[in-house]
Amino acid sequence: MTKVDALDVTLSGKRILLVIGGGIAAYKSLGLIRRLRERGAAVRCIMTAAAQQFVTPLAAGALSADHVFTELFDRQDEQDVGHIRLSREADLIVVAPATADLMAKLAGGLAGDLASAVLLATDKPVLMAPAMNPRMWAHPATRRNHATLKKDGIGFVGPMKGEMAESGEAGEGRMAEPVEIVAAVEALLDDRPKPLSGKRIVVTSGPTHEPIDPVRYIANRSSGKQGHAIAAALARLGADVRLVSGPVSIADPAGVTTLHVESARQMRDAVESLLPADAAVFVAAVADWRTADAAGEKIKKVAGEGPPSLQMVENPDILAGVGHHARRPRLVIGFAAETQDLLKNARAKLEKKGADLIVANDVSHDSGVGAFGVMGGDRNRVRIVSRAGVVEWPEMTKDEVSERLAALIAERLKTISI
Repeated sequence: MTKVDALDVTLSGKRILLVIGGGIAAYKSLGLIRRLRERGAAVRCIMTAAAQQFVTPLAAGALSADHVFTELFDRQDEQDVGHIRLSREADLIVVAPATADLMAKLAGGLAGDLASAVLLATDKPVLMAPAMNPRMWAHPATRRNHATLKKDGIGFVGPMKGEMAESGEAGEGRMAEPVEIVAAVEALLDDRPKPLSGKRIVVTSGPTHEPIDPVRYIANRSSGKQGHAIAAALARLGADVRLVSGPVSIADPAGVTTLHVESARQMRDAVESLLPADAAVFVAAVADWRTADAAGEKIKKVAGEGPPSLQMVENPDILAGVGHHARRPRLVIGFAAETQDLLKNARAKLEKKGADLIVANDVSHDSGVGAFGVMGGDRNRVRIVSRAGVVEWPEMTKDEVSERLAALIAERLKTISI
């Protein structure tokens, strides 16, 4: 079976109604159509009037191989109350990009155009991929609308942080990438057995940032890809996943409750606030050290003086704290990212931290994993270290590692008594 053949199975027979809103990110929706169809989904599009200023119905129709709907009062499309039919025939409605305007209309119950009428009339799940300027996303009105829609059961993927289309603008507001939206769609439409249903699992991911001054910080080289993928895989198996994420540029996983933190102490506090839990998976690359006192102003170079002396203190050991906690989860898993003595260090970590399993990986530049190594890359090769021994997994994508680890967690929780 080819890779494309494998992808086809995931959404085979599923019908997706894609609502394309009016934002510069609308161009990404064309790639989203292709990704969804690659996985076997039938895609039908609605385009708002504003969306048509960025991409054409001809392009959306050519990629979806279907008619593109644009008008609420189209004589032909509405001859049998077409907007109601559109809202009911799909398995899932995806709004990408979900503009501030579309979010506000749905939160307020407005239905003055085809897109908003369909969203109000549907009895199917809705997934939104917000895209807007960071200040628009942070505006109190948008935050209220976001909270209202989540309370109403609307799903969200993103937005992401990064550079915006506008010159000099950056922050949270970028639309999630098509592959991330597809992953969220797959999670929502996944009807496989849910062996982790009813289980609460805490996952940490990404780096921590320990401030030196308002400009500089100490951090580890972690993209958060592996931790986020594990959280998503656990959610697909039915778990109630609480992800504590350090600063990353990737989108929050679909179906996961994400808490964003900066420092190791904030991560520790967030994790402990989520106990008790059935399991905890510590993937985050937490900085071991921080400065004793972060400077309140930027530390400046002074001519004739050497570099400043930084007094370092140890950060809290989050894995060990939970491994020996009074409300310790039934299953505690840690990650060991090492550049030498991999198994020796992993076994020591297993005993010292009170973990049940250690997922050990070689993160050195010459590890031979992928083209760019593990840190920041898309592939991993891990060893599962337990008191029973070591099991070596072959090199695979981080998503595949996550699926396999999630299945292992489900199996282990079956055998652990409460």
